[in-house]
Amino acid sequence: MRLITLREASEILGMHPNTLRNWERSGRIKCVRIGARGDRRFDYDSLLEVVGNDQSFKKKYTLVDLFCGCGGLSKGFEMTGSFKTIFGIDNWKPALETFELNHPEARGVQWSLEKRNIDALIKELGEFDVDVVVGGPPCQGFSLAGPRNFNDTRNSLYLGFLRFVKQTSPRAFVIENVPGLASLYGGVVKDRIIKEFTKLGYNVISKVLLASDYGVPQNRRRLVFVGVKGGTFSFPKPTHGENLKQKITVNDAVSDLPSLRSELGQEVMPYGQRVKNEFQEYCRRNSDRLHNHVAANHDDATRRIIALVPEGKNYKSLPEVLRGTRNFHVAWTRFDGRCPAPTIDTGHRHHFHHKENRVPTVRESARLQSFPDDFIFLSSKTNQYKQVGNAVPPLLAKQIALSLLDSFDKK
Repeated sequence: MRLITLREASEILGMHPNTLRNWERSGRIKCVRIGARGDRRFDYDSLLEVVGNDQSFKKKYTLVDLFCGCGGLSKGFEMTGSFKTIFGIDNWKPALETFELNHPEARGVQWSLEKRNIDALIKELGEFDVDVVVGGPPCQGFSLAGPRNFNDTRNSLYLGFLRFVKQTSPRAFVIENVPGLASLYGGVVKDRIIKEFTKLGYNVISKVLLASDYGVPQNRRRLVFVGVKGGTFSFPKPTHGENLKQKITVNDAVSDLPSLRSELGQEVMPYGQRVKNEFQEYCRRNSDRLHNHVAANHDDATRRIIALVPEGKNYKSLPEVLRGTRNFHVAWTRFDGRCPAPTIDTGHRHHFHHKENRVPTVRESARLQSFPDDFIFLSSKTNQYKQVGNAVPPLLAKQIALSLLDSFDKK
């Protein structure tokens, strides 16, 4: 019998040591303990047998997440069990700290793709092979530069994504952005993006996807571009909606979380209630404690105004004298617990809990974005809200990843 250390087993399987520790505790793989400290030793032959019989040990596709934020897009890809994130790159340190906590096998890199060139970034990353590059490069520069000035410096963030793909030549890439980009200048910008990546040898298609069609309790629309080298891609068919499973509602998503009517909550606390549906079971699968469930400390005047808004209504339901306090279209909007939520933004000061007179907590917002409860957000509460609002819903990302795997298999 040949015994190997935890580190050796980690290197052989290409997995993080903590993952192996968890699998040993669950009985998925076995080890023996030696010495006074009880160090783990794995039987090499038995380990290889497990590798041969377990489909989850198949080679994973490597992934780089550009403009990663907290990592919702790469989290969804990892949920398939077939992708391994190796780098997350962003210029905002608080989001990178959350990314690294929740992607323990990846390296977070703080880098401005606007100010520092791609050659220097690739040199900083060292030697690596990447199969898929994903990200949501901000494209606000297009509305300023105009359709003819595609290479305007104000588009440098998007162009940084393009150059990264050009120099690393992955098998595929995924870009997500606001749906308005599809119609900007009559679709000229969208067509130009497709044209630029086609020049690099990719078959590219784009589509606006609705997150609630894929099990996310939120009516969030995102424009997604997918490019594949030497193959074709088809966008995933909806998994929830008419003639399929019922869409996940706000109440479905958060009804098991502790009420915070009379308290502010805690950063870490027990659940207190049982799971009530499949979505909640998914959220709590790997979590035995609730994180990031802290309510905003509203003043009495704000609470009184919120209390006047019925479920699913907004500022238009307020008395005339109060409407002017916030009179844009989403002001004083209370969620409708019977429907998916509207788009979760980064501020969370204008949408309110469907039952309680407060804004949603970070955890409630994360649930509405389809983050599982073991995905923990770091930094200040303001930064946590921003991380959640900027993220791609993981369950939407997972469906895109599964369709990409189908494309790889066909090839």
